[in-house]
Amino acid sequence: MNSWFTVRVKYTKQLENGTLKRVTEPYLLAAMTFTDAEARIYEELGSYIRGEFMVVGIARTDLSDIFQYEDSATWFKCKITYGIEEEDGDKKKKVAQNFLVSAPDVKEAYGRMEESLAGLMIDYQVLSIVSSPIVEIFPYRDEDVQSPAKKVQDVDERVSSQRGVVFSASGSDVEEEEVPEEPSNDSSLEDQFDEEHE
Repeated sequence: MNSWFTVRVKYTKQLENGTLKRVTEPYLLAAMTFTDAEARIYEELGSYIRGEFMVVGIARTDLSDIFQYEDSATWFKCKITYGIEEEDGDKKKKVAQNFLVSAPDVKEAYGRMEESLAGLMIDYQVLSIVSSPIVEIFPYRDEDVQSPAKKVQDVDERVSSQRGVVFSASGSDVEEEEVPEEPSNDSSLEDQFDEEHE
């Protein structure tokens, strides 16, 4: 299962006035494990950051959803609570969830949270909205991870559309080779088999 990780990266950044400054910036990305998160951040930032950079911290981040709007690159962390009934039905248990929303200011972030959570069938309360230092978010792409059912479906589609194709592992030197649809009926093999077993 994918989780969100905050990865802190240290590098030398060129500021608007042209001076260079050593900075540590947090990025949020989806990954399966801490190792996966580290590998992905090097892949994502490799062409983005000039020069060397290093990962100085990785932490699992508890987020229920992320609501991204194109008009703003500023992120706000929103915390909400709501009550759910216990199994025995006597008490309500309070549940807290964190969300991330992009907005130009706190007021707009609140409005966007209300709009995004309008479909919830429960009463909730917004506890806090605070500015987040997150620089950029890297969600999982379809090609990064797929459910086993999706993989099976993809293989079935390829096999049915290109019957007899051999799939080689990525990076290997084996080329795809077509196999004849109907194996040839070689009677000499059958004769050999019959002679050996008489």
